[in-house]
Order: sequence, then structure tokens, then C-alpha cells
Amino acid sequence: MLDERILAERLISYDTSRAEELIAAAGFVKGWLESRDIEVRGHDHNGLPVLLAEVGAAAAPDIPCVILHGHLDVVPGRAEQFEPVIDGDRLIGRGAYDMKGGLAAMMCALKDVERQSRVHVLLVCVPDEESEEIDERSTDAILKQGPLALRGDFAITGEPTDMHIGVEAKGVLAMRIEVQGRAAHSSTPWLGDNAVLKAIDAFRSIESLPFARESSEMFDRPSINLGRIEGGRALNMVPDLCAMAVDIRYLPNQDPEAILEQVRGVEGLEVTRTFIYPPVSVSRTDPYVRALREAVQRSSRGEVMSVGRDGASDAAAFIDAGILAVEFGPAGGGHHGPEEWVSISSLARYRRALADFVRAVPIWLPPAWHPASPDGAGQMSSGWLEGGSSEPPDDEPGLRAIEGGLA
Repeated sequence: MLDERILAERLISYDTSRAEELIAAAGFVKGWLESRDIEVRGHDHNGLPVLLAEVGAAAAPDIPCVILHGHLDVVPGRAEQFEPVIDGDRLIGRGAYDMKGGLAAMMCALKDVERQSRVHVLLVCVPDEESEEIDERSTDAILKQGPLALRGDFAITGEPTDMHIGVEAKGVLAMRIEVQGRAAHSSTPWLGDNAVLKAIDAFRSIESLPFARESSEMFDRPSINLGRIEGGRALNMVPDLCAMAVDIRYLPNQDPEAILEQVRGVEGLEVTRTFIYPPVSVSRTDPYVRALREAVQRSSRGEVMSVGRDGASDAAAFIDAGILAVEFGPAGGGHHGPEEWVSISSLARYRRALADFVRAVPIWLPPAWHPASPDGAGQMSSGWLEGGSSEPPDDEPGLRAIEGGLA
């Protein structure tokens, strides 16, 4: 039996916030899979490795294709955070929850389902989910470009969700804001106009704009974060310029351009949009989602569906490419924090749920399932498994948002 905990510990030991360690970790993943007779293809993206491995049924237009998507990179951490520690059911270390634990379980699950012959399963391991260069992510590139462009029907991105299925997520609106002041000697600050203090006041004004008080069915508010602030050229000088990086996670029912206009309406700001990443909203009654829900509930108590996290993920890239996608990962906490951890027992449940889902997919798909286009992207036609009705059942009530987000 392959041990997902031991594999997760090994992955945590690589400081994959650094390019050289990322390359080494990808080499380990590739070697681990190939030593278990799973062929791995490599793809270079901006000097970093993207790995693709396939098992199960051969890819064909009439064969459902499931993509398991994970990332190796992590946000920077202290040296000791890359030394995994076990404390009871907790595996502690940088990336344990986001998302080396989930990736380890995905790798094991890929081996578990390699002999089934009714579903084509593809594991995609990327190196840059945490990158701030959101317009140049490898997931977007391989979904849209060249002979390695992915085709599939349903994707699971293994972001941390505490064993819940994320069917909705906020979008991302990032902007750079500059505030002008007036320089003066620090001994007479009243003769100047401190740009740093003005920037902080401006950020508080942004937090009180109308969009910040809006809500949706599943989220009580958007998320607004001052991620970086730069100002001042000398200790003995009143700053005459300050720049802020502001990260807004907007609601699925909000217009990012309208939000941008509200921010630009704050007096004294020069605002530049750096990127927009779309929100995610997936039907809870889709057959793939229902099949995953049933597989997860076999080993979990209570409702396992949620709207997802407050942040975004690469699920949006799959949806933009016409591939239905959800977020689903093991239980844990503290991602991007000093004591990040993943539940060891949940790794086993997560692995089992993924394997059970793959095996159950053909049962949940309607008989009329057919390829939607010559490129093999599948589509469900009318007719649903339960009761044979031509209309999907009502959405499940009582869903909730859980914490988390894109780097």
C-alpha cells in the first residue's frame, strides 16, 4: 500500500518557493510515478516544469476524462517549515495544506485507478499556482496552447477545502494605487503632506465604498486586502509618494469594472488595474459534481458541499477553457501561515474519495452522454440519473463559504 503521508512529508521537505527546489521536487514526482509504471510527460513553462501523467482508459471522444490538478509551489517560509513534523493527526509544514498533502494523495489515487478502463484520468502538476504573474500561469498555457493543450470533461483542483466540494469562488481584482504627497524635512512634518499616511486613509476609504458592503447568496461580503505598501526615500524626509498593491476578491454577482470605477472615484488616487481573474460558479446538480459528492460522503459526516473559498484558484482557468471544475482538498488549516498543517487521516479519506469518484463516474453520467465537439470535450444531454427526469433536481440548500484563496 502506497503511503500518502510519507509522500507528503517528502514533498514538504522541498522549499518549492525557490525555482531550483521546484525543479528538484518535480523531478522527484516524475521519478516516483515512473517507478510505478506511470508514464509522465514534461512541459516547460517559463523555465519551470509542468508534469502530465495519464492512466485508465485511452483518451477517446466517447470516454469521460477526469483531470486531477495540483501544484508544487508554495509561498516562502522559514527554513524549519520545510522540515515536516507530526503532531497527532497533524502533519505540519509549509505547503502541507496548500497543497502538497493533497498532491501526494492525488498521486496515490492515480495509481489506485490505473487499472480501471472506463474513465481516462489525467494528473496535472503545475509549478506556479502561487505566482503573482496571474496572466502567465502554466495552467492557462497548457489549456490553450500547442500539442499538449488539455482536453477533459471535469477537473478537480486540490486546493484546501476541508473535504468540502467548492462549487463557487470569488474573483480577483488586483490594482496598483499611487498617492502623491509633498516632501519636507522630518523635523517639520507639518510643512509637508505625508503620502504614506494619505495612502492608509485612502485604503480605509476603499473599504467603505458601496461595493464593499454588498453580499451574495453565499458570501456576506467581498474581501479587500492591502498586500503591499511602499513609500519614503529617507528617514529624515516626509514621503512625497506612496504606492499600494490592493487585492480585492469580488463576488460572483459583482462587476470588476464597476468596482474599479468606484476606487478611481476616491480623491487623489492614481489607479492601475494589474489583473482580473474571473469568479467560479458551478451547478451543484451536474452529474460529475453529484458523483464526487456521493464519493466524499462515504467517508465524511454531514454535508460535504460548500460554495468554495473566499479566494480564487486555477478552477477558473478550466472553466474558461470549457472544462467544468471544482475545488476539493483534504482537511487542515493555517495555509500561508507559520503553523500550516494537514490532517493525516483526511489524506487517506481524500485519496479514497478520489478513487471512488473515478470508478463511479460512468454510473452517474446519463446514457445520452456524448462528445460535444471533435476535440473530445464531453457534454451531458438531457436526462438525469435520479428518476430519469429531464430536469435537474433543485440545488441543495444551506451551502456555506469556507476560508482560503489564491496566493
